[in-house]
Amino acid sequence: MLGKPSRLPPSPDKAKLERVPNPHPSANYVARFTMPEFTSLCPVTGQPDFAILVIDYVPGPWLVESKSLKLYLNSFRNHGAFHEDVTVAIGKKLVALLRPRWLRIGGYFYPRGGMPIDVFWQAGKLPKGVWVPEQGVPTYRGRG
Repeated sequence: MLGKPSRLPPSPDKAKLERVPNPHPSANYVARFTMPEFTSLCPVTGQPDFAILVIDYVPGPWLVESKSLKLYLNSFRNHGAFHEDVTVAIGKKLVALLRPRWLRIGGYFYPRGGMPIDVFWQAGKLPKGVWVPEQGVPTYRGRG
């Protein structure tokens, strides 16, 4: 998809995540992707759910191609799933594709029915000595 016009996939199942070789496979470093306007649908009501997603990973042999990741994440806007399912499914798909040394995903969802739901998932073990900044998304506090 890189370098070509691309349409939004109709669903996560139809989206194609792509990977590229890691140019520094022996180095331990963290790559972070933040999706501040993530949207999916409530599987019960069909209403939109909004979240900030933060994905941190220590690459192994592969990096995720960022355009394909954006299209994949945006394909959830017409997909009905609970917050927990969305967050864990994204993490598992990235782990299967990339085989990272470590990956974590934080899903910081805005309130549904008056209650925010935050979901956290990780795979692998963080290599010793790797600096990982906080995800920087505060706990939901409402207005003020």
